[in-house]
Amino acid sequence: MSVLRYLFRYPDMFRTAYFSLPFYGIMMGAAIFSATTTYAAVGAEKLRPPLSKRVLPASRTKKTPVKTEQILVTGLSRSSALTRPAGQTTYSSDRSSFANQVGQSVADMVVTIPGVSFTQGNGPRDTNISIRGSGDRQSWGLKNIQVLEDGFPMTQPDGTARADLIDPHAYQGVDIFEGPASTLYGNYAINGAINFRTRKGADIHGLELGSDFGSFGMFNNYAALGLGNRHYDLMIFGSDVRGNGFIANSRYNTSTENVRLRVNLTSADRLILKFVNNVTDAFLPARLSLNQYRANPYQQGCINASSAAAGCASVNLLVNGRYGAKVAMSPEAAGLGRFDRRTVVGLRWEHDFNSRTTWRNQFTYDQRHIDQPTSPMAYVGPYNSYNVSSDITSHAELAGRALETFAGVSFDYLDFGSQTYNIMPLGGATRGAMSSESYGHQWNLGARFQEDWHFAPDWHIVAGLGGTYSDIGATETLYGYSATTSTQRAITANRFYFNLAPEGALIYTPSKDWTLHTRVGTAYGTPSSSNLFITPQGEYGNNTQLKSQTSVGIDLGGDWHPSSTISIQATGFYEFYKNELVSQSAGVNTVGSYTFNAPASEHRGVVLGVEWKPMPKMLPGGRVKLSYTYDNQVYTNYTEVLSNSTLSRSFSRKGHYIPGVIPNFLNARFLYDQPDGPLEGLGGYAEVTWRDSYWLDNANRLKAPGYALLNLEMHYDSPAQFGWAHRLHWYFEVQNVANQTYIAGAANISDSLQANGQQAGATTLMNSTGSIYAGSPRAYFGGVRIRF
Repeated sequence: MSVLRYLFRYPDMFRTAYFSLPFYGIMMGAAIFSATTTYAAVGAEKLRPPLSKRVLPASRTKKTPVKTEQILVTGLSRSSALTRPAGQTTYSSDRSSFANQVGQSVADMVVTIPGVSFTQGNGPRDTNISIRGSGDRQSWGLKNIQVLEDGFPMTQPDGTARADLIDPHAYQGVDIFEGPASTLYGNYAINGAINFRTRKGADIHGLELGSDFGSFGMFNNYAALGLGNRHYDLMIFGSDVRGNGFIANSRYNTSTENVRLRVNLTSADRLILKFVNNVTDAFLPARLSLNQYRANPYQQGCINASSAAAGCASVNLLVNGRYGAKVAMSPEAAGLGRFDRRTVVGLRWEHDFNSRTTWRNQFTYDQRHIDQPTSPMAYVGPYNSYNVSSDITSHAELAGRALETFAGVSFDYLDFGSQTYNIMPLGGATRGAMSSESYGHQWNLGARFQEDWHFAPDWHIVAGLGGTYSDIGATETLYGYSATTSTQRAITANRFYFNLAPEGALIYTPSKDWTLHTRVGTAYGTPSSSNLFITPQGEYGNNTQLKSQTSVGIDLGGDWHPSSTISIQATGFYEFYKNELVSQSAGVNTVGSYTFNAPASEHRGVVLGVEWKPMPKMLPGGRVKLSYTYDNQVYTNYTEVLSNSTLSRSFSRKGHYIPGVIPNFLNARFLYDQPDGPLEGLGGYAEVTWRDSYWLDNANRLKAPGYALLNLEMHYDSPAQFGWAHRLHWYFEVQNVANQTYIAGAANISDSLQANGQQAGATTLMNSTGSIYAGSPRAYFGGVRIRF
């Protein structure tokens, strides 16, 4: 029984546990009074109000001058630099952007954020989030980014994070920190970091119940309980979503519980408890070749491999589960899927030494338990990780100017033991003999600091340095079988890495309408243990020579608010990579993707975000939101060796585009919400999402076609004067209105060498399996929620 159900079943116990705590008020603020000049709080610079708000000298008349008194109440932020990194290019999305729609996955939360794209992973909510192309070339999970939730780490020590945990109904917003970010976030923050923010209990203020329903049997029931005041804040969320999927063998059932509790023990001490639990029970179709996708994108008529329709995918299974003859079976007949559990428990203590210095100590336990018959192999095992961190944030002065200092240390440890079994053709993903087992650990010890100095009225400079020592130790044992014997072979990896990441940024704010910023950031990411044991042929073996990838990135951008009706954010970036880790699939009937180091590569592009109210007087509820990203990523030094049964040849990839990276993507959303009158609360939007075509292989021979989708949504929040009906909300939306067939996710594929010594062309690569998942055809969704 889940913790959420337990709490709901015993409300009296829960009330006793939390409401009998001695609560103490916490008061923060400072007010300095002056008849002529307004000052900020201690440690801050003098404020210079704009001309329109300055107090002019009294006129010399016989009238008694009127004395004016200005009062400014200020407070120092208690937020850690990890949740608001100074100098980092940051884009955000709040609840108003995704709360009025179906909210099936994290994709609905980030679709309007510039610089962020997403592709379909392995399962309904396994969305691959990409910052500036970081995760576009991954077939599952969130890679090359550090993921936080309410400040707690959601990325395990091996760099693995997954989006299955995320039901958008539980969240207030998400912040995306773009560009190399290892100074603050350590290992694997190669393209940035993400912080998800759950809803506050005080904002929910009661009980919220909701249901979403729609095409392909989708049904999501969820509940959110929120309570809070200045002494405590409690949010409890739970959801259960299920559906049949639109591809054969893609039905699913996912449950999620999310709890956050803040208790103010004293005026200087706070405890924050975090709990997340997710169970994913999802059947999984096989990824397709481009030819299979074009012939049968949704895998209809494929259950019997011997009489399957054109374009059906299949897996080759050992008849006896050990050796010898194989038989082809459809993923549905074989029982492929993902049956995983993820549990995260975290506790943070925050202590204020004084009004200017805060100390945070945090512990997080994270268990990822997998049972994944996703190919001819089934992967089973627990991944237990532990994270301990301590940091301090201090506000002081340097040369009479405000200085904020952040310093912290962290240690995380992953202990894992997993097994791989051959799947037998008996249905239900029946396990045969063990094909391999892996045991090992990875730990990272890091330290970091950052200084943010407001050295002039309109300027501040940021400088920082972070470093991590990483230790990876693992042993992979491979088992082989024949009619008379069985063999085993062990491959051992003991790798040690030490990386440093300095950064510097300069921010200039000449007026309330302009903010200009430039930054030089650095990052690093070590290989994970799973990268070390898969060969270019997609078989278990020795790949332990991998190096850390590192990058240096330059950002130059600005925020412009020329009026109350328009806001523009734009950033240009240029990033230099060394030993970039790139993965590619060797096909469906392999054990996984192969990872290699590209010695040198470059990423460059532009990120643009616009919000505009085009007719504020005629249509005050109308808005336009636009996000666009241009992302150009190329190899500048990489030679690939291709082999066939008789020879090997080397091919330079210099100047070739890195596969899997979408070069152009755009989201334009046209919104309207009626602010008053008989139709107050009625609103909706029309949205266009465009993704450019992109390369699938290193030789740039084969492209995944681009697409454009139109989505429509309508919602109604009844106004307050409607009494109890004000507590109701409903929506209806249509996704993919034009019923386009498109590619939602495509893993990179390997190039091959033909018998004549030439690279295979597009015609051959179109038959490379293990790459493509189709996106959803036209779908209809609706939902309702009520607040008590």
